[in-house]
Amino acid sequence: MVVVSIVPEASEGDLTKQRPAYHGVVTELPFSKATRAWFSESFEAPTPAQSGAWKAIAEGRNALVVAPTGSGKTLAAFLWSIDKLASSPAPPEKERLRVLYVSPLKALAVDIEKNLRSPLVGIGNHAARLGESALSIRVAVRTGDTPTEERRRFPNHPPDILITTPESLFLLLTSRAREALRFVDTVIVDEVHALAGTKRGSHLAISLERLDALLQKPARRIGLSATVRPLDEAARFLGGPHEVQVVNPVFQKTFDLSVVVPVEDMGDIGEPVEEFPIGGSAVSDPERRTIWPAIEGSVVQLIRQHRSTIVFANSRRLSERLSARINELAGEDIARAHHGSVSKEQRLLIEEELKSGRLPAVVATSSLELGIDMGTVDLVIQVESPTSVASGLQRVGRAGHQVGATSRGIIFPKHRGDLIEAAVVVERMAKGAIEQTRYPRNPLDVLAQQIVAMVSMDDWSVDELERLVKQAAPFADLPRSALDSVLDMLSGLYPSDEFAELRPRINYDRVTSSLTPRSNAQRLAVTSGGTIPDRGLYGVFLVGESSTRVGELDEEMVYESRVGDVFSLGASTWRIEDITHDRVLVSPAPGEPAKTPFWHGDMLGRPLELGRAYGAFIRELGELTPAQGMKRLRGAGLDELAASNLLNYLEEQKEATGILPDDRTIVVERFKDELGDWRICVHSPFGAQVHAPWALAVEERVRERLGLEVQTMHSDDGIVIRLPE
Repeated sequence: MVVVSIVPEASEGDLTKQRPAYHGVVTELPFSKATRAWFSESFEAPTPAQSGAWKAIAEGRNALVVAPTGSGKTLAAFLWSIDKLASSPAPPEKERLRVLYVSPLKALAVDIEKNLRSPLVGIGNHAARLGESALSIRVAVRTGDTPTEERRRFPNHPPDILITTPESLFLLLTSRAREALRFVDTVIVDEVHALAGTKRGSHLAISLERLDALLQKPARRIGLSATVRPLDEAARFLGGPHEVQVVNPVFQKTFDLSVVVPVEDMGDIGEPVEEFPIGGSAVSDPERRTIWPAIEGSVVQLIRQHRSTIVFANSRRLSERLSARINELAGEDIARAHHGSVSKEQRLLIEEELKSGRLPAVVATSSLELGIDMGTVDLVIQVESPTSVASGLQRVGRAGHQVGATSRGIIFPKHRGDLIEAAVVVERMAKGAIEQTRYPRNPLDVLAQQIVAMVSMDDWSVDELERLVKQAAPFADLPRSALDSVLDMLSGLYPSDEFAELRPRINYDRVTSSLTPRSNAQRLAVTSGGTIPDRGLYGVFLVGESSTRVGELDEEMVYESRVGDVFSLGASTWRIEDITHDRVLVSPAPGEPAKTPFWHGDMLGRPLELGRAYGAFIRELGELTPAQGMKRLRGAGLDELAASNLLNYLEEQKEATGILPDDRTIVVERFKDELGDWRICVHSPFGAQVHAPWALAVEERVRERLGLEVQTMHSDDGIVIRLPE
């Protein structure tokens, strides 16, 4: 076990969960009497994040607030706007919307809406007590789950505060409902780290510039994050052309981190359990040793020892499998699976059961990694190494989710290679060494979609469109040649006859440099909103109740399934009654044996920055004596079995290849397989995000030079190449 105090972590959920733990100088709060009275009654003093944010906002600045969980970031962003709304005269009905909150998760949006009730009700009660008039503030959520009737009401009866997602904001801007956005004065972007490094963030960046183009003056932008680095990159992403003040107060967040191996020798994993004689000859038992019984038993024991536990897995399949095994071992339902392919209604039910104490544990993927309020969680268990340092901090931070509380986390590696990564991640978590975030530069697919949406709503000149697009940070350096190429493609000027069947999306008059829409442009934009998904998914619905959604399945899983098959989803079992072109119809099948579903594209692989640290860690251990290595690993948070297994693993690797692959050494090994074909193994620590394109390049080069079709497989730890004899 290692106990460390570090800064970064995830976002907060409950706005009232802040504890009165900071005893600094309490300045006069820059709010109305009612708001000051509510805040003073609820908290002893503002946290440094709140003081810094309110100072920046009072000076009219945009702000990026970077602070750990429980530091009051969300309340810091909202309270200024709530106070301003409550103490101002009621605007005309169609001009009410002033605050826009953008969340990367629909579930997080709903969570924030629920937690806004406390300050809204509290400030209203204090205003009534003080004899002040206070506006009744309306809050609404606009996501893909918003009912049609609420969507219809929105343009004529907008709320004061709208909580939405990047995709729903895009749809609002590409419809007549955008008129309700013309009076927004504040935009809050939560979990900036979850958006900035993705094309989804680039999509949002242009939407924010489109929003500003509707307004009389640009809206103030407030960004919230914890696990983000470097700060100037995140600030540029948030602000675009506008200056952003970074509020980054010094906080101490205490983590209690352990890496635990529940077996003596992980090298025995995969070996036959025993040999027994049949007809005078020894035959291996087909059952092989596995670490899972030890991990599952340890997890059940830990769940029993704590009131509330979140178990994190790196894939939805593992989440389903692990929750089923936990319940089987416990003899009762003590855990449920929670991931993005479980329906919204089921996820909300699971969250409420955990918060209320009726459910001891949840087995989750990244669906609970961000700032959804999960109440008081005693322990976080991570099965497998977290996918990154930032992810590890966010996940373990779900425990002790208050200012001053210790977040306790235990990591169970699955195999010896996973054990090394777990050790590296824990060490870097202790240092707060989160991976750098870098926003994409000039993603032209995102640009093309936004151009179609913009032109579908208004006529544009090319120069005006270019000016707006280049205000978004990801497109600040967009070459005019790239823009011209995108406009040519969208207007039907294709480079070859192969694209002749594609229809133009817009009209481009090159004489006047004007852009006008085609008749179907808006419909195309709104039906294709958002960045391209990584995979195809089938919705799962109850048979006879097409509106009751159970969750979703991967298209390949559906292709391999048949009517009558029983599978588990959300720790419940379902029988397939029918499979249509886009959905699976099911009925409940409680108590029946079920197969575990699978999904592709769950994991991106080890980030390069973590891969370099992984290699440096191996190089450092390789230079130490066994005693020094044991001391080093025990100090990093590994228990005795974990440390000894890791050192034995490195020693075996050195015996096999003579040298350890590290951040300065790539090891290439060759041997003949059981079929007599050559196999080449490239041992490298740099992760699947490097090895996947590397493997493709190897295939192409061998095809060019030798005319051979080779097969490659890649993982986080290297590439295997199979050459025909």
